[in-house]
Amino acid sequence: MKIAFFSFEVYPLAKVGGLADVVGSLPKFLKREGQEVFIVMPFHKVVERNIQKYNLKVEKVLDAFKPSFVSTNQTAEVYKTNLPNTDVEIYLVKNDYYFSAEQVYSSPDSAEQSIFFCSAGLDVLKKLDKKVDIIHSHDWQTALIPVYFKANYKEDQFFKDTASVFTIHNLGYQGIFDKKYLDFAGLPWYLYNIDALEFYGQLNFLKGGIVFSDMITTVSPTYSEEIRSEEYGEKLHDVLRIRGDSLVGILNGIDYEEYNPETDKRIKYNYNSSNLEGKYKNKTELQRELGLEETLEKPLFGFIGRLVDQKGLDLLSEIIDYLIMYDTQFVLLGTGDPKYEKIFEDLNNKYPSRMAVKITFDIELAQRIYAGCDMFLMPSRYEPCGLGQMYSLRYGTIPIVRYTGGLADTVFEYNPEKMEGNGFGFKDYKASDFLMACSRGIYFFKNEKNHWRKIIENAMSTDVSWDKSAREYIKVYNETVNRIRNVNH
Repeated sequence: MKIAFFSFEVYPLAKVGGLADVVGSLPKFLKREGQEVFIVMPFHKVVERNIQKYNLKVEKVLDAFKPSFVSTNQTAEVYKTNLPNTDVEIYLVKNDYYFSAEQVYSSPDSAEQSIFFCSAGLDVLKKLDKKVDIIHSHDWQTALIPVYFKANYKEDQFFKDTASVFTIHNLGYQGIFDKKYLDFAGLPWYLYNIDALEFYGQLNFLKGGIVFSDMITTVSPTYSEEIRSEEYGEKLHDVLRIRGDSLVGILNGIDYEEYNPETDKRIKYNYNSSNLEGKYKNKTELQRELGLEETLEKPLFGFIGRLVDQKGLDLLSEIIDYLIMYDTQFVLLGTGDPKYEKIFEDLNNKYPSRMAVKITFDIELAQRIYAGCDMFLMPSRYEPCGLGQMYSLRYGTIPIVRYTGGLADTVFEYNPEKMEGNGFGFKDYKASDFLMACSRGIYFFKNEKNHWRKIIENAMSTDVSWDKSAREYIKVYNETVNRIRNVNH
């Protein structure tokens, strides 16, 4: 089967969040399962730098052309490279007006940027004569691809047997814009109605992806159920309920070759579940780097992520004083809402010998935190899938989570009687429940060494690889193609 991925970010060429990790990993595993896969993405400025960093070959494959339907004088050129260390091809859509900012999602106009890429991306397939069975687009920035498909290309024989799959990575980001952009996109005005793109008097790009895709996936089974409820549905729950028979939750995975504590070159000491000596050395090394007391006796908690409401920062800031009272240490790495940046910098000033707060984005330090901490905190208000808990499980760092979305699908409460489970958690979004979950972790760490060792073993043996998920995606692709072809023939 031939599959084209469309995404604004792909690790390691451009990464902002978990979307990049998914699109940078899943195609490799699909290829191993015998599928033909390539990726189409914007040629961001950061992509250019990373191409040089990874010493990748780049060739121009299409001279400047104006994207179909779009009301613009801007043109696109297309270049081809490869995902590092793979034979997965990446087609890069270049335009200096829309894709030359330092940040992936910085643009003079985010709506125009998305429209330009979606239209140009479909042109890439036609101009290079790359017929595919599946177009798989990701998040709101590429959500108009299935809309173009059903509205502007419905009579086009080139796409006659092509099916569309759309993945929601986070329903909280929808791409809501003024209706005037229908004219810029060259999409018909009949789409401006409640059954299509209209959303409270505006356009909703993500809604377009949901309504017009042949199949919708999201990034965990629990999240696929949650988003059909009013609490988690971000005002799209009714639309998602209507499309319920075409909505599937497939858990993301992580690349076990890259994230392997036995071989990872980003950590100083390698280790595995049967010999944790390297993990303990990484802990003291991390403590030294952060200016914390070098001791194995105090539990070291870690948090890595965007400092925003979604990640449960209000709960975390509420319990820090109590956590410190338990004689613990804490490291936080991330950037985000200035409110939370200030709260945690102030806490760092309050507990300089117990806390290390790094308001930055540092992939290398993140890896040392995953390997060196004892416990990893994810008290998310909601979490579509979450990758942090997967990395921490892989590295034997015990996750303490709110049981929501993908966290509920990967972290299981430790049962000391059966010696089963790989972490600790809580259900109700309350600081007191979060603190109790942390307290359970601290208790086993300090008082039950045999149990603690067993929890680490359970964590490191949890299968959060892409292998199983890739096979589930192939099932979805096959079902989608069969649906389309049964209708078309």
